[in-house]
Parts: sequence; structure tokens; C-alpha cells
Amino acid sequence: MPPFASLVRDLKTVYHLAKPVRGNTHQERLENFYGDQAENYDLFRKRLLQGRETLYQSLSNNDGEVWVDFGGGTGANFEAIADSLSKFQKIYVVDLCPSLLEMAERRKADRGWTNMELVESDVTQFVPTEGKADLVTFSYSLTMIPNWFAAIDRAYRLLKPGGVVGVVDFYAPRKHPPSGWRSYPFLMSSFWQLWFGTDNVFLSRDHAPYLHHYFEAVSFSENMATVPFLLGLQVPYYQFIGKKRNEE
Repeated sequence: MPPFASLVRDLKTVYHLAKPVRGNTHQERLENFYGDQAENYDLFRKRLLQGRETLYQSLSNNDGEVWVDFGGGTGANFEAIADSLSKFQKIYVVDLCPSLLEMAERRKADRGWTNMELVESDVTQFVPTEGKADLVTFSYSLTMIPNWFAAIDRAYRLLKPGGVVGVVDFYAPRKHPPSGWRSYPFLMSSFWQLWFGTDNVFLSRDHAPYLHHYFEAVSFSENMATVPFLLGLQVPYYQFIGKKRNEE
């Protein structure tokens, strides 16, 4: 794409990021926010939502039959592991935004992902036809789910004993983080909470600790991502992979 056309596309996306989000329900607010930027969603977010490819590539090595991707949007999370998708009997992409799922439907048809099912649903209510899952993922979706604790609870209940959960998302570090976790300036953390909060993306100090409480941690890392058009400013994000204990 020519540089000028790319810039225009990005500026349109930035405009929709900056405009007030309206709607009486969570689904209405999601559609109001994403509806007009769905076409450009993946290209812009690829620079912002870092760590997705590495997380999904590591998770695609898991053996199992059922994968549930909560808040999976356009299905772009699976592009980097397209060659591994056939090993799963069923992959559910669950999202509440119709415009993003429409893009996922196009991608599914273009790629021939016949074992993928797209579901418009509140993730806290979703249950796969099989009843249980081997793998559950959240890619930059936990910060956009109002009842995030209920979403993690749902993931826990859906997973088979020994099943795996994978999460990558922005976060706000605690003022006094656990030993071995990174510490960040309080003002930086507060700035990002306010900045993302205008788009109903709520960075939390409790997501990562809650995941560690529920699951046996396999890996956990904290990193920094640059934000397009913000002069090199960086926002904290984490990757978590956990396992449901076999005795549960």
C-alpha cells in the first residue's frame, strides 16, 4: 500500500479511537467503537498488540481437540499458526462484536479453516458443544471484558484437568508487585489506565495475580510495547500460560 494511503487509513483508525464511545450495553459500545474501523483493525493493531504471535505459536504445540479463543475478534490470532490448526478438532472464536466477527468470517472462508466456528456470545456465558476445552486463550480481550473475573472463572470451569490457558494483554502493575515482578513508575501506570480507559479498555492491577491464583503458572513474562503515533511511549503488557491442576 502507498505510504500516503497507509497514513490516511491509520488516521481514520485514530479518529475512531479518539471519538466518544456510545451505547447502552457492552455489545452496543463494542460495535460503536469497532464498527467503522473493522476493515483496518488488523493492520493497525498488529503494531500495537504485541506478543500475540509468540504466545499462539507456543500454544499451538499443545495436543488437544478443543480450543476456545475468547474475544477472538477477526480471527487474526491464528494467522501465524495456520499450518497447525488442522490438528485441533474444533476451534471456537467467541466475540460479542458483529463487525469483527464479520471480518473473521471472511478470513475463515479465505483460509479454508473448516474446523473453526465463530460464535457471537458473551464469553462469561459461552459453553462449547463438547462441554470442555483443552485450551482457552485471551488475546488483548481481558481488558475489554467488564466482568473479567467471571471470564477467567469461565475459562477455568471449561478447561479439562491439565488444560491450558494463555493470556496476553496490557496491564497496570501493582505499586508493590510480588517478588520477581517488574515495577513501573506510578504516574506512567496511571496515565495508561486513563488513556486506554477512554476506549473502555481497562488496564488492571489484578488480572495477572488472579491468573496466578487460579492456575499453575507454566510461564509468565512482562514486556513493553510501543504505541503508534505516541512518540515512542511504551505501555506494559504481559504473557501468561497456566495449567489447570489435575486434581481439580
